Amino acid sequence: HEQVAGDDLPRFEGEFARQLRTNAIRELGAFNSWLQRQAAEIREKLDRINEALGAIDFNPGRYVRLDPENTVNQDVRDFRADLRAVTDDVLGEDEQYSEARYEEVRRILERLRGREGHTESDRTWRARVTDVRSWFTFSATERDRDTDEVWEFYRDSDGKSGGQKEKLAYTILAASLAYQFGLDWGVDKARDFRFAVIDEAFGRGSDASTRYALDLFAKLGLQLLIVTPLQKVHVIAPYVQAIGFVNNIEGRYSQVVTMTTEDYLEQSGRS
Repeated sequence: HEQVAGDDLPRFEGEFARQLRTNAIRELGAFNSWLQRQAAEIREKLDRINEALGAIDFNPGRYVRLDPENTVNQDVRDFRADLRAVTDDVLGEDEQYSEARYEEVRRILERLRGREGHTESDRTWRARVTDVRSWFTFSATERDRDTDEVWEFYRDSDGKSGGQKEKLAYTILAASLAYQFGLDWGVDKARDFRFAVIDEAFGRGSDASTRYALDLFAKLGLQLLIVTPLQKVHVIAPYVQAIGFVNNIEGRYSQVVTMTTEDYLEQSGRS
């Protein structure tokens, strides 16, 4: 009793409450603000990609727009709600309120750090809730260019045909490239570097969706190196200047034969 009385520990109660408000809660508030900025940046980037998508005729007279929605994942929703609860109105002076808030702060920090006996599950939870990409679900709508009327709605769980999904994926890829590198449509020659490598390309897609994608990339003025199975060569050949065949003899060494598109078409006609 003499030690407690002599150290005057109750005197530090107010200091502890102040430190809780000005340090722990403020740091969580800064973390929450940073996450919110990252989420806002995703929306801003999506707006710019939608501008590029607006330049593409997905179908005659129609274009595609991407729409973000808040996820329904309960872990993410609860985490965002808990952050708001402990960082809003941080200047409250009520003692019971401060104690309750301290418990909430402690609970969040312990789970972010990884609780004893729950390290793996907490690591999985932390990766999910702090990755702002998981805060959204994305859908796409196909709209009339004149009236903005919605013709089609696309979501992962929708039962669209493989060809429709391929076409949508290629459209978004082309628009993303246009956004990322600031590319203009229909440019034959440009001073900027427009080289792209597409590996394992078009192997499972339809011939129609492959031609659609290559037409889009041509409008962007991209120089492509396409790695693809042999069954798609007849579709890709008109879009490239040279074809390289790679063959591995009995798994010991590889051989590469390069020919122009004209030579390939001539030999294909003979065979």
